[in-house]
Amino acid sequence: MRGHQGLFLLMRFLSRSGTFCRSCGLATYREMSAKTLWQGWWSPLSVVVTPVTLLMNLGPRSRFRKLAAPVGGFGPSLDPGRSLLRRPVALLFLMPMALVVLAIPTLFVLGAFVEGAGIGQAPTLAVGDCVRNEGDWEDQDLEIVDCGSADAEYKVTRRLDTSKDVCADGELLADLTYSPDRMTISCLAPAR
Repeated sequence: MRGHQGLFLLMRFLSRSGTFCRSCGLATYREMSAKTLWQGWWSPLSVVVTPVTLLMNLGPRSRFRKLAAPVGGFGPSLDPGRSLLRRPVALLFLMPMALVVLAIPTLFVLGAFVEGAGIGQAPTLAVGDCVRNEGDWEDQDLEIVDCGSADAEYKVTRRLDTSKDVCADGELLADLTYSPDRMTISCLAPAR
């Protein structure tokens, strides 16, 4: 039987070997697996090692279950106790897992809400808007500002509707993400 403990930056691998009767083997399996369920997740690599350890314990468990009930012997056999998932220690594992299962749909709902609210989306530029660029021209980050403010760097002069249209000399091109249909380009003239 194997067990695992994650200790933040360290890990500890546990094992118990020997000749087990059915009751002693199941008791050992349940004890070591239950402890692994709540002690095994506390280091970065333990997230991978703990499930592998629990899966490795399934082989000995199936062999123990095939054995006959103990008879006689030198002393009393161990009491297997409650099944693995009915132990309070194992429930400590189920609570964080339930939170993870609930967190995933919650994050999707919050993501849809934030995206639907327009947060993180590029503003749509209209002719006459004034903007300032928080990035460089290869990675534009345009923000619409008041044309009378000192922050106004460029003014949208027109939109290019056909491929033959061109901006005037000295004007810059806004990225397609700032157009209403993501297909037309806006011309930006210096505001000062």
